[in-house]
Amino acid sequence: MTFEQLGLSAPLLRAVNEKGYTEPSPIQVEAIPAVLAGRDIMAAAQTGTGKTAGFTLPILQLLHQGDEPHPHRIRVLILTPTRELAAQVADSVTTYGAHLPFKSAVVFGGVKINPQIAKLRQGVDILVATPGRLLDLHGQGEVDFRALEILVLDEADRMLDMGFIHDIRRILKLLPDRRQNLLFSATFANEIRALTRSILHDPVEVEVAPRNTTAERVEQWVYPVDKSKKTALLRELVIDHDWQQVLVFTRTKHGANRLAQSLEKAGINAAAIHGNKSQGARTRALEGFKGGSVRVLVATDIAARGLDIAQLPQVVNFDLPNVPEDYVHRIGRTGRAGSSGKAYSLVSADEIKQLNDIQQVIQRYITREYISGFEPDHEVPANAPLRKPGQPRQGQRRPGGGNNSRGGAQTARGRGSEGHKRPRRRRSGARAK
Repeated sequence: MTFEQLGLSAPLLRAVNEKGYTEPSPIQVEAIPAVLAGRDIMAAAQTGTGKTAGFTLPILQLLHQGDEPHPHRIRVLILTPTRELAAQVADSVTTYGAHLPFKSAVVFGGVKINPQIAKLRQGVDILVATPGRLLDLHGQGEVDFRALEILVLDEADRMLDMGFIHDIRRILKLLPDRRQNLLFSATFANEIRALTRSILHDPVEVEVAPRNTTAERVEQWVYPVDKSKKTALLRELVIDHDWQQVLVFTRTKHGANRLAQSLEKAGINAAAIHGNKSQGARTRALEGFKGGSVRVLVATDIAARGLDIAQLPQVVNFDLPNVPEDYVHRIGRTGRAGSSGKAYSLVSADEIKQLNDIQQVIQRYITREYISGFEPDHEVPANAPLRKPGQPRQGQRRPGGGNNSRGGAQTARGRGSEGHKRPRRRRSGARAK
């Protein structure tokens, strides 16, 4: 399958070629024809699968096939949960629409509203927005949706997680009833299906990966360690293995700040990115990370959702997330666009519930390894048996449960059964680089 066979026009094919893409990804093969046919779609795809182009390209094609540009009529609205994702989507619209006459704009909170108002008054065909800022602009009479043709909800599951459901419903009431609706989500969770019933009309359902599966190219490890030694272990991993670019996840904003400061004191260039940071600080941190001046970017889940970092070699879970699906999103930051990636989780004894929940979601055990000098005084308990989705919990643990990353018997690499202490050793640095 080629982009030409998908029916894209010459200006779009030229833009795709300039971007260096030669053939569409699976989500693009499924989504683009459905959008071009005018159908509502409900699409689930992992991060890094090309889903943004999966809706940006056909939207531009539909506008190109339609009327002449009317920049003072907003014809397409794309809603995203975070500022970073909004900026990323807006960049895609600009990139793929480079040879078309349509105007676009992006609006989000955390920055001054007046420049955004000035941009809107110049007229736009395609508007990318976060829900809160969009409602602010509508309240000031700066946006008019009477001519809207297409609505996109990107990363809808994250918008629900962040509590945007009421804002979304308020926005939906402002839109014309006759429109095309495109909903993209990492998973088809029950809450998403409930939302789609009130928005989508006879949708085409597209799912290019099994529900909640992790990227196959991402290798995963658990490092048991006491909570008090996590920062020291992370410093050792970064320095000993010469990691030049690593994204680290913490559970809280305060934890992100504290960890970044500690790394800076150790001579490792680091920056924190989270919801309390100004948009300017978040942009500088991300640009520094992409450019190489920031070696470690410490992020919370909300701030990191939608980050698009090409060929990110490794991700570290400094804290395990409370929501197991967030683990899937986290490690999906690496191993993107066909490249390989590695994910490391520093797990303390009080995080066994989160670890077991994650393993139930991904339906595999994550390999445990121990680092010499960081063996925990409080051992991380044994893995709970894996249950098939929908199977009730068992009242007992599997004694000496295996721990292989594929869910089978433990491999003989200095690791024993989960119910026993393992030989302590420093793992080879060759695989971590």
